[in-house]
Amino acid sequence: MMRDLMSLSLVLAAFAGCGERPAPYYQGYAEAEYVRVALPFGGMLEKLSVERGAQVKAGEALFALENENEAAMRREAEERLRNAEAQLANLKKSRRPTEIASVRAQLTQAQAALELSEAQLRRTAQLVKQNFISKERYDEAQAARDRDRARVEQLKAEVDTARLAVARPEEIRAAEAAVAAAKATLDQAAWRLEQKSATAPVAGLVADTYFVKGEWVNAGAPVVSLLPPQNRKVRFFVPEPVLGALRIGQEMRVTCDGCGEPIPARVSFIAPQAEFTPPVIYSKENRAKLVFLVEARPAPEHAARLHPGQPVEVRPVP
Repeated sequence: MMRDLMSLSLVLAAFAGCGERPAPYYQGYAEAEYVRVALPFGGMLEKLSVERGAQVKAGEALFALENENEAAMRREAEERLRNAEAQLANLKKSRRPTEIASVRAQLTQAQAALELSEAQLRRTAQLVKQNFISKERYDEAQAARDRDRARVEQLKAEVDTARLAVARPEEIRAAEAAVAAAKATLDQAAWRLEQKSATAPVAGLVADTYFVKGEWVNAGAPVVSLLPPQNRKVRFFVPEPVLGALRIGQEMRVTCDGCGEPIPARVSFIAPQAEFTPPVIYSKENRAKLVFLVEARPAPEHAARLHPGQPVEVRPVP
């Protein structure tokens, strides 16, 4: 094919000296860069929402894999998050009114017991002075008084604590960390569930579908191939003598069978190396045998008129 292209270029050069000089052109073909849509997880293809030849918009549903396991994992993560949040809320709030009332009732009983033990201690002290009872009985009464006093102080502290959060700061921080971990687990489960279905990353033509409903799709295997208009281009070859006249961004005109009016395009790439190098010493006579690959991209509104693999002719705009 390369030799035919070079021969054609030489024929065109020969005709250039006869009569009116025709506009130079270069042969090439249309090509496309496809967007192959795949998912990071495998599964059975449960739904295929598009067909070959259809036009899709960005964000439109393409296909979905079975996701029962991922959906169950997300529900489990949601329940774990609710449980962690409930535990944190319980640690942060004060006790229920009935619990506070119970502690207050215990405090009242302890205060009454303290009053009784203090009265008994006073009577015991008088009896010891009168030598009616031994000193040991006084020590026992004093110990009972001290015990009841400590119980009153303990219950007073419990009443104060019951009005506040009953957990220590360390327990609350641990519960907050558990909530954060549960949220991260839920986010991960939600992400895995989202990865079992695909939407169109760009608008374009559905060039091909590679699976049918019910087939197993391996992780990373493309299911749908999209062809956005901006991903169509033409590739053509120019001889070495005219390479220096081309530049990136230069306007070209593309013609093809059945394309109608010439399609405007601009040069987007010029190969730095020759596509064909004959095994001879370079000379002024054989430098024309070197051809270089050039790519040009048409505007998106005109690109749909080109079909990948279609032969084209490319002419520079004077």
